[in-house]
Amino acid sequence: MDCGIIAIAAQPNTLKVKLGTAIKESLKRLEYRGYDSVGFAIITTNGELIIRKSKGMIDAVSKKIGFDFFNGTIGIGHTRWATHGAPSDINAHPHADCAGRIAVAHNGIIENYLEIKKILIQRGHRFTSDTDTEVIPHLIEEFKKLGLSSFEAFKKAISMLRGAYAIVAIDIDEPDKVFFAKMTSPLVIGFGDGANFIASDIPAFLNYTRRILVIRDGELGYITHQRVHLELLKEYQSIDDWSPKVPKTVIVDYSRRVRWIDWTSEMAVKAGYPHFMLKEIHEQPQALSQTLAGIHDDIAKVLPIITKAEKVIIVGAGTSYHASLLGSLLLNNIGGIWSHAIISSEALWYVRSITDKDVVIAVSQSGETIDTLLAVREAKKRGALVIALSNVVDSAIPRESDLTIYTKAGPEIGVAATKTFTTQVATLSYLAIKVGQAKGLLKEGEANEMIQWLKRTPDLVSRVISVHEAKVRSLARRLMNKQSAFYLGRGIGLPVSMEGALKLKEVAYIHAEAYPAGESKHGPIALVEEEFPVIFTILGRIDAELLKSNIEEMNARYAWTIGVVPKNIEELIKLLKEPIKMPVMNEYIAPIVYIVPYQLLAYYTAVTRGYDPDKPRNLAKTVTVV
Repeated sequence: MDCGIIAIAAQPNTLKVKLGTAIKESLKRLEYRGYDSVGFAIITTNGELIIRKSKGMIDAVSKKIGFDFFNGTIGIGHTRWATHGAPSDINAHPHADCAGRIAVAHNGIIENYLEIKKILIQRGHRFTSDTDTEVIPHLIEEFKKLGLSSFEAFKKAISMLRGAYAIVAIDIDEPDKVFFAKMTSPLVIGFGDGANFIASDIPAFLNYTRRILVIRDGELGYITHQRVHLELLKEYQSIDDWSPKVPKTVIVDYSRRVRWIDWTSEMAVKAGYPHFMLKEIHEQPQALSQTLAGIHDDIAKVLPIITKAEKVIIVGAGTSYHASLLGSLLLNNIGGIWSHAIISSEALWYVRSITDKDVVIAVSQSGETIDTLLAVREAKKRGALVIALSNVVDSAIPRESDLTIYTKAGPEIGVAATKTFTTQVATLSYLAIKVGQAKGLLKEGEANEMIQWLKRTPDLVSRVISVHEAKVRSLARRLMNKQSAFYLGRGIGLPVSMEGALKLKEVAYIHAEAYPAGESKHGPIALVEEEFPVIFTILGRIDAELLKSNIEEMNARYAWTIGVVPKNIEELIKLLKEPIKMPVMNEYIAPIVYIVPYQLLAYYTAVTRGYDPDKPRNLAKTVTVV
């Protein structure tokens, strides 16, 4: 899900091409991940560090910066997906220290980079980019000044970082080594003959080797052309500790973890998954971790503005509208602020009531959705302050907005949004909690408890996938022959139902309708007959009491009742014909986790029906026409 990383340590002539060409070819095999800029750093055979980088696609950038002209024995390459700082030549990776002797490429988010950067500037370091990554080579440089070796300085620097990261670094003073470290963001080692590799995904080095080692969180080390050294970081240090004290580590015996992969090139691009949609469903724990790691500063900037607003209008289209609807419900219920969600294409009929005392939040995964962009322009004409919530840095909607919050979920290849939905909801949930806390509606203990639930969502999503994927696949085999389905919910469960129904429609081509469960008796129940699928979203005790009678009335008509339901609500589990027993958790945070079975159900129903969920008919990833 992250940007592309490749690092190579090779004996001369092992790769049969120049090192720059090998780096370029490896990055080409990672293009599916999405990127906005490209760069490489090589230590040449005469000990010179060469760094070349530029905004743009690999083929165009290669002509500009000349990958194929440079050779050496170690090097790193990177395709960047912007998180900190707009796409530009300056913000492209790799980044260097003041002396130009150390080069670093990095995926992820360094949470405490501003604190580190401030201290480094006070110590005389000069920064040239807007990225969080640039603090890393300067940290290494600073600790080398204190007498530490290159590897010791690297370990010391890593021990001070907080957040999600996959890091590779090279140093002129150790011209045979590539250093690496991992926390949350993926990183894998490839063992070759006369060359070793590090990459963010296996396809990068698949032409050279199929022997791999998946690096685990907290591990760091280095590779040479003939050796892999791995340690586990045992001690994290404060940014106040600028002594030459090296953090504690233990040597890792990784011999039993090395494995051989037998994938096709296409399978490797998808990390062994048959489709990007399934891969991205499984990537959600990591995407959520990355979003939550980088959320605090962005929310802190918008919080004073939102708490003073008369109204907060949230606009979005498709899946982003469902996230918007959840955000508005959360702002109303826990933020204590009047908020309303509007479908972007319908915004024209609401904007006349918007004033300069209001805030508009524009939610768009791509940042290019034309209906949402037009809604932004109308809102700005009326003086509203506009905040963009997007996954793509410096895209159209963020550029035209006053402020921006980035979800930092990484590129999403599948047309059917999955990880971008959960990260949008996580961001809006965090915002609502902070608004409620700022307005005094949530006590500090209540707010902290909810934030702790948010921080647990990556692990909870991972558990839900592992526990329920097989059951959902079985349900899909039965659902595949149905022509219609109802998805019912109440309160904040309703947008989850709406998103579940949308997923089934867009990839499995089964008509699915979502509506408030209380509306059943006002018309829709006339369609219910024996074995008609009715799928309930139950988040906790509040909506459980209201939904009990709805389940009973569907059972009375012999419907096939399915439900995602907390595992402790036995009375509803007994009523449902197919209960999916979910973790018991805070009901306001639950939508992030409870959507996952619906994503899996849509995916497996599509595949069972013989459809490619990555290529739904008539749909595109970004809608840029009215």
